Amino acid sequence: MSIQLCQLIDLPKIADPRGNLTFLEAGRHIPFEIKRVFYLYDVPGGETRAGHALRSCHQFIIAMSGSFDVVLDDGQEKQRYQLNRSYCGLYVPPLIWRELDNFSSGSVCTVLASECYDGEGYYRTYEDFLAALGGKKTE
Repeated sequence: MSIQLCQLIDLPKIADPRGNLTFLEAGRHIPFEIKRVFYLYDVPGGETRAGHALRSCHQFIIAMSGSFDVVLDDGQEKQRYQLNRSYCGLYVPPLIWRELDNFSSGSVCTVLASECYDGEGYYRTYEDFLAALGGKKTE
């Protein structure tokens, strides 16, 4: 996969003086069927999450509260995204290494996934990820 397939996607934002509303729909705003939702919270300062690539699972990552960075790597190119708006998410296809860092206090990261959890669906070391790509290296 190419990092060029990763993209920020703006979600609908309905402004209201009583509070804003954002919604998302699989197949309309999210480019896959959603089979799992999970979230990260109370991440201690300085910690990094993720540090893996997925074999076949697509993900959509949203900063529901606060902010954090997502560093994506396709084996040749790296791209850093700062997520800090609850109405904008980051689509990440399979075979992209991802790391989440720089969490602000009180941040909440929600992830929508195209597959249910399967521990065998992960490349958990960068070396295994590169080997799966045929040995490409990030400069």
